[in-house]
Amino acid sequence: MQAKLEAFAAAASPLAYVAYGLATSFHETGAKMQPVTEIGRGRGKPYGKPGKHGGQIPYGRGDVQLTWDGNYETADDQLGLNGALLGNFDLALDTDISARVMVRGMTEGWFAGDKVGRHKFARYLPAKGTATAPKFTSARRIINGIDRAEMVAGYAMSFQAALVAGGWS
Repeated sequence: MQAKLEAFAAAASPLAYVAYGLATSFHETGAKMQPVTEIGRGRGKPYGKPGKHGGQIPYGRGDVQLTWDGNYETADDQLGLNGALLGNFDLALDTDISARVMVRGMTEGWFAGDKVGRHKFARYLPAKGTATAPKFTSARRIINGIDRAEMVAGYAMSFQAALVAGGWS
């Protein structure tokens, strides 16, 4: 949790972004709130085959389940990892790297097959104040279409209330 909160603080993320990021981590990690490997390691999925980076399989890893060669490439480039992530996809399981992937990726719109940054926090959530459940529901498109959107929105509402109670500003 600390790594995620520090990454959001370093990005000066507003309350709703932090709440939704934490809710996403909660959902995508099976409530572990730490980087995990995708169950099944991509078996039966289009990205579940050896890719172009040393034959590594770009299955989901981390807080947001980073998948596909292109997303690993974007994360490596944007985080200034100089090829380290491309040489070892398991670095996405490092607590700090995973948190940075989550925060930057959701802020800039790296995921959901969207290379132009259309699906990002700013499109769905307020830059000031609290977000509503419908806004959090729409924000699911940042990561995974509308898959379990209302469930993740419920988590976000709880995280948002906790952040407000804890004085996040």
